[in-house]
Amino acid sequence: MKKKAKIIILTTITILWMVFIFIMSAKNATQSSSISGGFTYNILNTFFEQFRSIDKTTQNGIVEGLQFIVRKSAHFLAYAILGGLCFESLSTLDKLSKKKTFFIALLISVLYAISDEIHQYFVPGRACQFRDVMIDSCGALFGIAVIIILKKIVNKIKIIYNNKNTNKLN
Repeated sequence: MKKKAKIIILTTITILWMVFIFIMSAKNATQSSSISGGFTYNILNTFFEQFRSIDKTTQNGIVEGLQFIVRKSAHFLAYAILGGLCFESLSTLDKLSKKKTFFIALLISVLYAISDEIHQYFVPGRACQFRDVMIDSCGALFGIAVIIILKKIVNKIKIIYNNKNTNKLN
């Protein structure tokens, strides 16, 4: 793929992911709870046969109890993806060192997390929480780390593959 096309595609995907995060955080408390509750219920209902056999009141209590974990995991995952996308988008630019790429990708993700939490202050039933900024930031850091590790693994595999092909020619 040509470099310019790769830059455009990665940047577009990153911006679309940011829009997705914004749309999800613009949901009011009732809508957000319905989404995370529905997701939790469907996971439990699909993978745990015992869950299906208990009464609705108990099911609702279990779902309610797990919603906090589901919501915070969603924060972490959304920003892990954002951090990875930011890092990969910036990696296509030859002008930045790996260290600068890392810090700029993390900075973009953290600033977006802060702006997202400030935005939630204006959404009915939602709150601006420092804890969520920290979860989002840790997610971004994790996503960037995963991309860095995967790139190192791919590079090692390429080196091994190239060495094997070079040895076959000799």
